[in-house]
Amino acid sequence: MEISDIKIRKTMHEGRLRAVVSITIDNAIAIHDIKLVQGDDRMFVAMPSRREESGTFRDIIHPISSDIRDELEQKILCAYHDYMQ
Repeated sequence: MEISDIKIRKTMHEGRLRAVVSITIDNAIAIHDIKLVQGDDRMFVAMPSRREESGTFRDIIHPISSDIRDELEQKILCAYHDYMQ
């Protein structure tokens, strides 16, 4: 899997939400509405989700392994920091 493009769609300076991001994988699949969130200790990536009738949120798409999640998060954070400079 290769992340072929990362686009910072929107940035925010108020609250915990810092950016909304889209990525393209292998020049074939686009994933929109990935959120970059400022946590208590660090920024992290929140995958696109929807609210169920019970009020809980469920990811629509997500990495299966922690290694892929870490790689994805690191690349998005690098793109965000480059965008903000």
